[in-house]
Amino acid sequence: MDLKNLNEIDFNNIGEAPWIVKGVILLVIIAVILGLTYYFVIDDQLSDLERAEREEQQLRDEFEDKQQRAANLDDYREQLAEMEDMFVELLELLPTSAEIPSLLVDVSQTALQTGLEIELFEPRSHRERDFYAEVPIRLRLRGDYEELAEFVSGVSSMPRVVTMHDMRIRRAGDSDFDLVMNAEARTYRYLEDN
Repeated sequence: MDLKNLNEIDFNNIGEAPWIVKGVILLVIIAVILGLTYYFVIDDQLSDLERAEREEQQLRDEFEDKQQRAANLDDYREQLAEMEDMFVELLELLPTSAEIPSLLVDVSQTALQTGLEIELFEPRSHRERDFYAEVPIRLRLRGDYEELAEFVSGVSSMPRVVTMHDMRIRRAGDSDFDLVMNAEARTYRYLEDN
């Protein structure tokens, strides 16, 4: 059979066509069916499979992360308990509202015990921060270098937290030994509402 004979094929009576024509038609029908099956069924399933594989990997990663956290849960609880204990210990270093007046007295007594002359002792209103309040005290003290150093050392060794800020020391008059220190002492208290 040659190509001229293909024009003579009667498609209304395909059953009498030669077996090569029947085979070609059968292959075309199978190819069309496979193409349509791939397009309408398999292609959607492949994209669903890729999406499911990505989701599976995310879930595996999430599972491993949570499993690791769960394995360390007792350690985390122990660490949290230690941090809470440490927080309570640190809070004990901060004065309560009721202790602030006695702390102010302690600061002034420390200055007097070291031999300093108090020219200015001005407690100021507190400044609230995130979870604590600063209670500043403006100071102007007169004395020699050793007295000033002993005062700063005495303030730093108080049982409650008191810090010194903005310290400026200058000579008072003509004497090299008579000094004036301007500073701000700050203590802190915990804001329990927060």
